[in-house]
Amino acid sequence: MLDDFRPHDLPTPSGATIRARVGGSGPPVLLLHGWPQTSAMWHRVAPGLARTRAVVLADLPGYGDSTAAPDAEVASFGKRAMAADLVAAMRALGHESFAVVGHDRGARCAYRMALDHPDVVTAVAVLDVLPTAEVFARADAAFALGAWHWFFLAQPEIPERLIGADPDAFFTRFLRPAEAFGDVALESYRAAWRRPEVVHAMCQDYRAGASIDVADDEDDRGATIDCPTLLLWGRSGPLGRDPDPLAAWRNRAPRISGRELDCGHHLAEESPEETLGELTRFLSSRREFPPR
Repeated sequence: MLDDFRPHDLPTPSGATIRARVGGSGPPVLLLHGWPQTSAMWHRVAPGLARTRAVVLADLPGYGDSTAAPDAEVASFGKRAMAADLVAAMRALGHESFAVVGHDRGARCAYRMALDHPDVVTAVAVLDVLPTAEVFARADAAFALGAWHWFFLAQPEIPERLIGADPDAFFTRFLRPAEAFGDVALESYRAAWRRPEVVHAMCQDYRAGASIDVADDEDDRGATIDCPTLLLWGRSGPLGRDPDPLAAWRNRAPRISGRELDCGHHLAEESPEETLGELTRFLSSRREFPPR
């Protein structure tokens, strides 16, 4: 899996080290995974994108084979800090500007990167998410029951202790049916979440999401993502219940477009050909947007 992608360990000014795999040639695109996964989630999409682009698959700080900043405080897992680490990693690879595609938690890093680094991000695609502050503003009993892990993982200390008793049992309940993901990808995920420091990083990510990330979104209510933006979501995923997911993004991303795919939350693994097709069209249907 991804044998044609070369591994790199890229130190950043914060002290984090980003594990990235690089393949293909052409305009660069950074692919960011979701929770509780690693960059292996792109194994069915990345080779197709690499036919025409330089593709960088990065583990988020603290996830997979990336390490977080040495202090590992909650602030290090705010999406502003994580985005800065990833921009630094791309710069270390020689990419001063690039497109970025993110799923789930990676999508939250991707849109924060587009807001904070408009001179770097040429285009952004977000898969199956709404802005973080919007999610919390809409939260009701149905959301709390369906996405209970948002609130569990954000608690101090307790989640690490409970998950540590049987991480496979905890995390695999969120990745069903298993055959949608593939044995090799699942083994990559298991190898990561069986390490206590990765579980801690995941919890810190959700703690930051419930605090720092909401505050940053609220502070940036008037800011917009000026580059082309794509939203894709799954019909049977969480956004499939929303009558117009694009509406939640239009004030933040006036150049947004997108559509629903016939799958669940994990688009790149459940519907890889359709996901690849949409991303290829989005990234190829225009000249590179010049960053401002």
